[in-house]
Amino acid sequence: MDKAELESFLKVLPPVDFCCVYGSALHPNNRDMSTMVDYILGVSNPEQWHSQNLQMNKNHYASWMVHLGGPKLITEIADEIGVGVHFNPFVTWNHKLLKYGVVRMHDLIKDILNWERFYLSGRLQKPVHILVDNLDIENVNSANLKAAMTAALLLLPPKFTEEDLYAKICSLSYMGDLRMLFAEDRNKVKKIVQGQFDLFQSRYRPFLEEYEAKELLRFMSSGSGQTNVSQDCGLSAARSLVSSLPPMVRSKMGMKLGQEKKLVESGRVIHEVSIGSREEAAKCMQKVLRRTVMVSSARQAVSGLLTVGGVKAVRYLSNKMCKAWKSLR
Repeated sequence: MDKAELESFLKVLPPVDFCCVYGSALHPNNRDMSTMVDYILGVSNPEQWHSQNLQMNKNHYASWMVHLGGPKLITEIADEIGVGVHFNPFVTWNHKLLKYGVVRMHDLIKDILNWERFYLSGRLQKPVHILVDNLDIENVNSANLKAAMTAALLLLPPKFTEEDLYAKICSLSYMGDLRMLFAEDRNKVKKIVQGQFDLFQSRYRPFLEEYEAKELLRFMSSGSGQTNVSQDCGLSAARSLVSSLPPMVRSKMGMKLGQEKKLVESGRVIHEVSIGSREEAAKCMQKVLRRTVMVSSARQAVSGLLTVGGVKAVRYLSNKMCKAWKSLR
């Protein structure tokens, strides 16, 4: 699907403040026409938006949800049981299969900047096609991209390739995801990175160059065409990386490792995570992210089962399990 075709679907929905498309359907080598095209829609008031959408596209929702509570119930389940996102999967439009998730703009921005749920922020760390951006989320998301690269560097060895870096970034939001145990393609990360390497590079190169200027990274070309990277693995560099992680991650790491008071140039006292070694910091951060992803994936799974209805949920899960099975063969 080209950009015009992707945008045309929005004409049958109420207005949105943000829209991006993600997923395997955007893979340049993908030829599977049955693959769902995935949308994220950001709106100011989800309950109001769902109310309008129910009038326009009632068939997008599970019938029992419409009869029992409609927009209010849909929003409450997304907020209280899930991670603030309501998905409508298996929407047929223009001979294509679509899935779209609706999220409150305030919640989207919070997750991008703070990784509170590490759900949509994880998706936006990978290449996406932005179709609507009334609040300049693409610029806000630059903080998310830099933090993702920082977290990946903390988990990587002293020497690695550029592809290794993007694979590690891509894997962050899958650590602890319950679906990866039985319902996802085992080669998913590799396929995403290899299929969209140029897009990863265009997104992350500015931050790589910034870290190179700070002498945290060094680039070396290899005969295979791969770019090899070496990084400073000293304690000072590790502290610098941790200080660039989102506030929520640093706070949870501080609860586990302890905090130190530090006086900055402005005269303000800040609290930094107490780090004894790079390995300790990496292990702690990994536990924090894994726990966050595990909780979010479990909550969203329950929310999805409730809101999309049993038949659609089983259909969606069976599709995922088929991909997982094929990847093991």
